[in-house]
Amino acid sequence: MIMNNYDVIFIGSGHSCWHGALILKTLGKSVALVEKELLGGTCTNYGCDAKILLDSPFELKEGLDRYNNIGLKQEARLDWNSLMAYKKQVIGFMQPAMEGLFNNFGFDLIRGAAKFVDANTIEVSGEKYTAKNFVIGTGQTYIPLDIPGKEYFHDSREFLSLDEIPEHVTFVGAGIISMEFASLCLSLGKQVDIVTVSDVTLRQYPIDYTTKIVEKMKAQGANFMFNANVSEIVKVDDNDYVLKTKEGAEIKTNYVLIAVGRKANVEGMNLEGIGVKASAKGIVVDEHLRTTVKNVYASGDVIDKKIPKLTPTAEFESNYIALDILNPFNGKIKYPVVPNLVFTLPRIAQVGVTEKEANLSPELYRVEKVELGKTMSWLNKNQTYEHVTYIIDKKKKVLAGASVLSDDAGSYIDVLTLLINLKVGVKQLSKMIFSFPTQTYGLISSLIPLLLKK
Repeated sequence: MIMNNYDVIFIGSGHSCWHGALILKTLGKSVALVEKELLGGTCTNYGCDAKILLDSPFELKEGLDRYNNIGLKQEARLDWNSLMAYKKQVIGFMQPAMEGLFNNFGFDLIRGAAKFVDANTIEVSGEKYTAKNFVIGTGQTYIPLDIPGKEYFHDSREFLSLDEIPEHVTFVGAGIISMEFASLCLSLGKQVDIVTVSDVTLRQYPIDYTTKIVEKMKAQGANFMFNANVSEIVKVDDNDYVLKTKEGAEIKTNYVLIAVGRKANVEGMNLEGIGVKASAKGIVVDEHLRTTVKNVYASGDVIDKKIPKLTPTAEFESNYIALDILNPFNGKIKYPVVPNLVFTLPRIAQVGVTEKEANLSPELYRVEKVELGKTMSWLNKNQTYEHVTYIIDKKKKVLAGASVLSDDAGSYIDVLTLLINLKVGVKQLSKMIFSFPTQTYGLISSLIPLLLKK
């Protein structure tokens, strides 16, 4: 039975909340989670899980296609309809599964939208609840464009539930969501347009990698419209639209997905009323993830921060907050290097010091580029384009950063992240033995001589 007074109330039920809630509950604290939508948050229901489930067959098809006439004679075919049915079955099970999990943990679940009455009280669906501490983990939502026809925009949630992919899809924005989803559409043989105000795609990633992705997508038929500002969407009939730009271009399309950025979910919570500083960029926090009201914390994507807004980062912060509540003198949060991965085809991954940062500090870092696809195509499943960029700390002779272009970039970057976080050098690597012949063996073999290089 839900009581009204708690040690900690988490506003949200995603990874930014429930991991920390579990620590606190396990150590005897009374805990409640407030959720106005689906339990588990965006990643579980609308984002990462659904995306990787749908994406995996596309990755496999790419791998099989590389072996056409090299042992394989029949081309693999993708069936979006049956794949979506499978996705809905798996993701649909998440709600009863999450509810059962939370009940087993002993969390009290409060359904509805939370609004602060004061620093120790919230109101949900007309009922008031008090707590010594609050954790806000409400995440982000997409940023709409306020233009005529804005009601015809679709977001990533809607795309990830499409029973059929329209024949012509237009993406507004050239960031992670657009580039990932456009890759899927192109693999299905659909017509794709990508319209962006920028002059590049995936700005935060290495330009040589993103250029290769763009070139591949163009070869598949994608049309890129750079430095373009969408001004209007006109509905022609039920399945046909015209997207117009301020520059005078027009695109006839069947579906328009908007992905021009995301904003913090902070509206309607009365944060300003209790003195919590927040904006569309997120909630301002200190080095303990406390807001400007010290008993109110923020966790995950809702924070205004430079650290990548990712599921594992949110989980890391949630765990930290739980320990900080238990021991306020636990120390300031210290982030390890955070790997991030773009699920284009092929993937792009990055961690630690970037190539751009390294080039700005040549006295500290050395940039080494290795064309793994040319030297190890027999080992890396015929990925002739595979490439890795190492950022070497000149003084310490350890890896400081890396970026990877590969279908297996996720596995590579996790290994490299471990080496960076543990500051593993040649001395330590020389005492290790890795399985052979594997791609990660080849990766480590390519790194060792570069760490020794002067």
